[in-house]
Amino acid sequence: MPHVIVDPESKSLQERPALIKTPRKSRKRFPEGCVTVMESESAAREGADEAKNLHPAVVYGPSVSSESQRIYYLVRWLSAP
Repeated sequence: MPHVIVDPESKSLQERPALIKTPRKSRKRFPEGCVTVMESESAAREGADEAKNLHPAVVYGPSVSSESQRIYYLVRWLSAP
């Protein structure tokens, strides 16, 4: 994960399972519009669809970037079911 200051008392910034819509998995941060937060890691895995570029992951955020864009940081990719 890129260097991000984690606030353990934050209620809005936290690790969350998600589906990320991206054609490549080499990025470390994603705009909010590419991320769909899921209820569980298993739900994220079940929603994965390589043909639609939907990849299951655990993300941290949302955080506001220096460009005033809400972003999520990749914590780790999850394997599809």
